[in-house]
Amino acid sequence: MRASRLVTLLFTLQRRRAATAAELAAELEVSERTIYRDVAALADAGVPLFTESGPGGGIRLVDGWRTRLDGLTAHEAAALFAVGAPQVLADLGMSAALAGAQAKLLATLPEALREHARTVAERFHLDAPGWFHRPHDVPHLDTVAAAVWDQQRLRVGYRRRDEVVRRDLDPLGLVMKAGTWYLAAESGGRVLMFRVDRVVDAEPSGERFERPPGFDLPSWWAGASAGFESTMLRLTVRLRLGPGGRARLARVTDADAAAAALAGAGVPDADGWCEVRLDVEDVHVAAGQLVGLAGEVEVLDPPELRSALRASGLALAAHNTGTG
Repeated sequence: MRASRLVTLLFTLQRRRAATAAELAAELEVSERTIYRDVAALADAGVPLFTESGPGGGIRLVDGWRTRLDGLTAHEAAALFAVGAPQVLADLGMSAALAGAQAKLLATLPEALREHARTVAERFHLDAPGWFHRPHDVPHLDTVAAAVWDQQRLRVGYRRRDEVVRRDLDPLGLVMKAGTWYLAAESGGRVLMFRVDRVVDAEPSGERFERPPGFDLPSWWAGASAGFESTMLRLTVRLRLGPGGRARLARVTDADAAAAALAGAGVPDADGWCEVRLDVEDVHVAAGQLVGLAGEVEVLDPPELRSALRASGLALAAHNTGTG
């Protein structure tokens, strides 16, 4: 544990060049007393560092001194070679860059860590899109990505339903979700979500924009995607579910909505059936989902969903009678 902390402290000082004991203690989540002990241990090991008192002082490394990567643990080195998302890197034109970076990293690692890293790369692979998912054509991704990187305002044509709308966007970041690229961009004073495969043309305007102060892409995405999912589930339906229906509900509907429905389920009757309230998109989507529960579901409300599910059942029965 202490060896790992010493390595982290060394790389932190190398990155920051100088920091107070209080700052280092906060970053490493230890006491200032521990920091001073660790600094002494690094000095005893030959690391050229010193402390300065007064304003602007702190713990410093000698200018120009850098450690090699042989301070990495086996797990840390392995993690750097387990970042294989081939389609993501290919889409962004970064496959060659990653290969080059990994080759340089391998050259600096001690032989034991080098072999461990190779083993991880050979035995673990990340394939982000779900099954039966074909990648979307994103012909303008390179233009959008360049604008994100260079903070260049974009003029785009964006396909929305059956029309193409023109927009000026300040592109803030790109996210890949389940094989689909999304753009976070500021438009009209709000940060909005756009699917990159719906961009029909894109051209940098030549204007540089300022990013919103404090904008954090992962935090924004977490809130935006959660809000998007919640707005999709606009209708609450009442169902009776048998034991098999409860067991399969999360497989045919939104998993979070199913969990909430089952958490608030009524007491099962003598046959094991109980009433639940489930949030769904609309009657049409819900009918297509609930038909997968077959004889383990009864719709209590709304009547339109009950009729739609009954019609689906009758159609299935009509096309699947006899021996074929």
